[in-house]
Amino acid sequence: MSTRDIAEVYRRMLAGAGMHGRMLSRPSGPDVHVVSSGDGPPVVHLHGSNTSALSHLMLAERATGLRSHLVDRPGFGLSEPQAFGTGGFREHGVGFVGAVLDVLDLEAPILVGASAGGSWATWFALDHPERVGGLVLLGAMPTLPGARPPLPLRVAATRGPGDLMATVKPGRRMLLRMMASMGEDETIVRHPDLLDSLVAGARDPVASGANLAELRALITVRGIRSTLRLTHDELHRLSVPTVLICGDRDPVLPLSHARAAATEIPGARLEVLRAGHVPQLGHPDRVAALVGEFARAA
Repeated sequence: MSTRDIAEVYRRMLAGAGMHGRMLSRPSGPDVHVVSSGDGPPVVHLHGSNTSALSHLMLAERATGLRSHLVDRPGFGLSEPQAFGTGGFREHGVGFVGAVLDVLDLEAPILVGASAGGSWATWFALDHPERVGGLVLLGAMPTLPGARPPLPLRVAATRGPGDLMATVKPGRRMLLRMMASMGEDETIVRHPDLLDSLVAGARDPVASGANLAELRALITVRGIRSTLRLTHDELHRLSVPTVLICGDRDPVLPLSHARAAATEIPGARLEVLRAGHVPQLGHPDRVAALVGEFARAA
């Protein structure tokens, strides 16, 4: 598959949702693809690894009274890739979020970050709290204390075995096994177009290269790099309104650690759903309602 295959999945899914995407030019850095819809308080969505902005499309479809911006992070979906230096992954994420808010001309939107996208949103909120109206952390952030990525991701991030895995052109069966490791094999099949987008992304050299670079920046065979983990002091310093939406069987973070993180973030609220790592797959209506309630109250 090629980038054209990804574009075809986007065309089909956005047409079905009655939405359109656009490429936005950044003053410095590659162009970024964003899907915007609705009217109301602005909400910027940052997807996780191994996927794209399409994994949040179901939330934008259900958003009421919100202006939703679904962002493809660099190299994922239809956004152009952007290299980052050794040890510069956190700065890369913070700089990207700030640049996107600049080109969208947003002052202090709600940031909805899923998994690694949640880490980018949280790092940005720590550095620039005045530019964030609130945080919705969707699925367990891999950088929270106590988080540990499932074994398939640790192997994929390891040079040698990971390089060998990268030569395989995955199909639906392999992607379903990956989703099973995240506790979402029974829910992803309810979204066949989204599953098609995961296959297209995994077979596209740009998207798969961006994903591999991200995994290797975040993960070693032992787990998340210690230099990227959020410290307890940083959780205590997180000063923007925050809600965590976690699955009760999320393999990345035990629920006890999610509860502990929520108590450390000042004023944070924890919502637990019967889900794995991607709670919007099984509960799109509930997650959309939680995002809407939070955005309108923030």
